[in-house]
Amino acid sequence: MFTRDPMDPGERGPAIARRWFLQQCGVGLGSVALGQLMGATASARTEPVALQSPHFAPKAKHVIYLFMAGAPSQFELLDYKPELTKFDGTLPPPELLKNYRAAFIDPNSRLLGPRFNFAQHGKSGAWVSELLPHFAKTVDDVAIIKSMSTDAFNHAPAQVLMSTGSQQFGRPSVGSWISYGLGTENKDLPAFVVFSSGQKGPSGGNAVWSSGFLPTVHDGCMFRTTGDPVMYLSNPGGIDSKVQRDTLDVIGELNSRQLDAMGDPEIATRINSFELAFRMQSSAPELMDISNEPQHVLDMYGAEAGVPSFAKNCVLARRMVERGVRFVQLFHEAWDQHGNLRNDLKKNCADTEKACAALVQDLKMRGLLDETIVIWGGEFGRTPMVQGDGDDGRDHHPNAFTIWVAGGGFKPGVTYGESDDLGFNVGRDKVHVRDFHATLLNQLGFNHERFTYKFQGLDARLTGVEPARVVREILA
Repeated sequence: MFTRDPMDPGERGPAIARRWFLQQCGVGLGSVALGQLMGATASARTEPVALQSPHFAPKAKHVIYLFMAGAPSQFELLDYKPELTKFDGTLPPPELLKNYRAAFIDPNSRLLGPRFNFAQHGKSGAWVSELLPHFAKTVDDVAIIKSMSTDAFNHAPAQVLMSTGSQQFGRPSVGSWISYGLGTENKDLPAFVVFSSGQKGPSGGNAVWSSGFLPTVHDGCMFRTTGDPVMYLSNPGGIDSKVQRDTLDVIGELNSRQLDAMGDPEIATRINSFELAFRMQSSAPELMDISNEPQHVLDMYGAEAGVPSFAKNCVLARRMVERGVRFVQLFHEAWDQHGNLRNDLKKNCADTEKACAALVQDLKMRGLLDETIVIWGGEFGRTPMVQGDGDDGRDHHPNAFTIWVAGGGFKPGVTYGESDDLGFNVGRDKVHVRDFHATLLNQLGFNHERFTYKFQGLDARLTGVEPARVVREILA
């Protein structure tokens, strides 16, 4: 079991005072027991996001997750299917559709070939769509996984599953697990930062960056690219730094007394949040100001200072890992092409693919790619059948989809797994979401079976109780 489990009986907090017991006994003995069980260790009470050691030497220390929410169509981007072109407009074989569940379309809809051209690129010879010209130049630095599979076929549950390992709300996200397991390298910034761009926020809501049943200090912190980086970070009128410091000292003393009496780790979270916000008033504005980046770097990403964009978020993600932020997640909810497939994919790729490729190259040039894992992908794929009466839309498809990963000890220039000839099911080397999570944790120094947290009497873990494997074939 992971050594920081705050519910280990040998690591309980201070005893509950008799007076407190008599005052609170009306709410039942259960609440008393809960307060005792949730007592934090001495180190966690003073530094709830303190630097930690994983199970074994990690290959990576940071993660940047480029979450293409809405689910990009693999058939137009990275999973070249000449057979799908050959049978365009025909009905799929009946045996493929047995027990198949689709989100919206009739499974008997006709097959739809790729709408854009593909070519091979790099020494690896990876097939890449004409929509990804910048990514095509960096294929030898990434591992493309064409055999991903998930259990959910609607956006919210699939995004929650991809983010937390479960379709149920209330579980910790990947970023929260990593914050909990590794702690922070920079006490002036959150360990887990979230950006959101695109047409709207993710369908899964803040459940996709929630700490779930972990202490809330491990929640993802949403950053904005205009105004205060975090809501209400600036002092109101009439409050200077001295007044604020004096106020925080008094509040901190009161919270510390309550923490000593109760042993509740959420009080430690509250203390940490106040202090972190105070320090971020100095650290965050400098971090978020990309005007001091060289112009050729901004041009490489396609970013402009003062202009919110996915490209700017990618620049900020690189700046954050330089400063020790553990996990940066960029959500771009724009990929749900049930219709208008051609035009929307052109726009989405124009908005994102240059910056994604630049991020990998920029990290590599700075010597950061070896210790930073970059992930690109959505919550599932799209159907090989058309949605609607025309030829310009695809439905949700969980059976087989594509993602790519770079850096952090992942093998560069490889394509792993494949879907069948029509892209309907995984053809070989299936990688379930749980397998991917196990592999990610492995690169960060964790045995996914031993990386647990006591919750409701169980040793809960990111990969759950069903079998999961580390995909060692894609590790360098």
